[in-house]
Amino acid sequence: MEYAKTYTARWADMDPNVHMRHSAYTDYAAQLRLEFLAEEGFPMKRFAELGIGPILFREDTRFLKEISLSETIRVSAELSGLSADGARWSIIHTIYKADGRVAATVAVDGAWLDLRLRKLTVPPTEMVAAMLKLDKHETYADIERGQK
Repeated sequence: MEYAKTYTARWADMDPNVHMRHSAYTDYAAQLRLEFLAEEGFPMKRFAELGIGPILFREDTRFLKEISLSETIRVSAELSGLSADGARWSIIHTIYKADGRVAATVAVDGAWLDLRLRKLTVPPTEMVAAMLKLDKHETYADIERGQK
């Protein structure tokens, strides 16, 4: 399924050049991931109950077009990799301007952390099923043990 949401660039997102600051792009990508998981039955409260949480190993943002104050943007998420057990994952977010031009891409590689043991863990099968609902990016590749 395509998963995307529309947001409005806020004053707090701007830098001194009056365009969206670099870290706001990744903030919108993270917000979208959390909204997706919440809608799939994994709000923050559920993470606390399970004693797990998402962590990132890599975050790579490519900036292509400026975003201005109060501009409407659309942020999407596509799965670009997943390990067989769902423990490791990669997502590519595309941030679009209102006219449809791509403003940026945010690529993330992550995993699930057992918050008690502070070690990587395998998520519940329902969470893996939720991740598999995301459209697969054209660069999708299974994540093999030892990769990413």
